[in-house]
Amino acid sequence: MSDRSKIEWTEATWNPVRGCSKVSPGCKHCYAERFAERWRGIAGHPYEFGFDVRLVSEMLDQPQRWRRPRFVFVNSMSDLFHEEVPTSFIEQVFGVMAASPHHTFQVLTKRAERLATLAPRLTWAPNIWQGVSIESQQFAARLDLLRRVPARIRFLSVEPMLGPVKLRLAGIQWVIAGGESGPGARPLDQEWVRSVRDQCVRARVPFFFKQWGGVRKHLNGRHLDGRTWDELPRSRGGANGATR
Repeated sequence: MSDRSKIEWTEATWNPVRGCSKVSPGCKHCYAERFAERWRGIAGHPYEFGFDVRLVSEMLDQPQRWRRPRFVFVNSMSDLFHEEVPTSFIEQVFGVMAASPHHTFQVLTKRAERLATLAPRLTWAPNIWQGVSIESQQFAARLDLLRRVPARIRFLSVEPMLGPVKLRLAGIQWVIAGGESGPGARPLDQEWVRSVRDQCVRARVPFFFKQWGGVRKHLNGRHLDGRTWDELPRSRGGANGATR
């Protein structure tokens, strides 16, 4: 839980759920798991149970205590649509987001099937952005499931990017791409990133390049072809477009 996130495309993180489990190859070197397991068994620590999935009801009202508008990444340390998270709790989280219209909430999942199944039951306020992670072409079908979700802003996180990806961007308002970081980081080919950027440019979809990654990611930076790519949907209200 942080009001000053170091994640380049957001401003704060909110974790009403802690813990997750691996669902696809992009999870292999999960930063959240690595962090959480360091504290397993430390009584009183937020992660004394490591990366086991836990509901944190006392954190539900945290965004309502933040008065200044923020971009808020929901569950940076979990997946809201994890199969162990009850539907009723997901509905509570969406209720809090809808009741906090001064913030923009960025929800990201790899569990696109459950997202699509539950979407008709959820309150899709304009300040709720919904995304899916696609680490390789093998999982591009998550994009088709995302298109069924009535979020005003639908976005993709192609991170960690593990291979070339061809995207059908109709109905998508934002794309993030980036390499893997930390111990065991898998390499990122420049041509993979250029391809995603060029697909976004052609489709007029805002593109955000997060990082080249690597074991020491700060040394590799985040420039692509001589510049940073920090495009966002034009407004927090959700108009399609880009800013630089």
